[in-house]
Amino acid sequence: MQLILTTDMPTLGEAGDLVTVKPGYGSNYLLPQGLALIATTGNKSKLEHQKRVIERKVAKARESAEAMGRKLGGTDVTITRLVGEGDKLFGSVTNRDIAEALAKSGIEVDSRHILLEAPLKALGVYEVQIKLHRDVASHVKVWVVAD
Repeated sequence: MQLILTTDMPTLGEAGDLVTVKPGYGSNYLLPQGLALIATTGNKSKLEHQKRVIERKVAKARESAEAMGRKLGGTDVTITRLVGEGDKLFGSVTNRDIAEALAKSGIEVDSRHILLEAPLKALGVYEVQIKLHRDVASHVKVWVVAD
């Protein structure tokens, strides 16, 4: 099944690309979510126009991501956790915990955009990357302290 992507998909391609996917993936996920269009002859001829529309949409998303990146630039977040012997945390700090802490400080970030290699399991200060757009990333300082 050939489709034209309307948004960037990390595993498939960028917006405006003509891709071939399995029929179930296309008809059950990409098309209902509005992530792609069926690549009919009419849509293929309109591809150039749609690429311009998609490029404007991507440019607008990038501008908003850059604005959010400037807002996040010098942000520090403090997360308190219970600790046991040897300052070992009960549980861990995940990307959702960081997103909730940012939301409390007035900054809404999707937890899927917060990149952690592994959950934070010790007290300390961590530099966490937040991927806002394919070309825009920001860093937030996360302080994990004892309760």
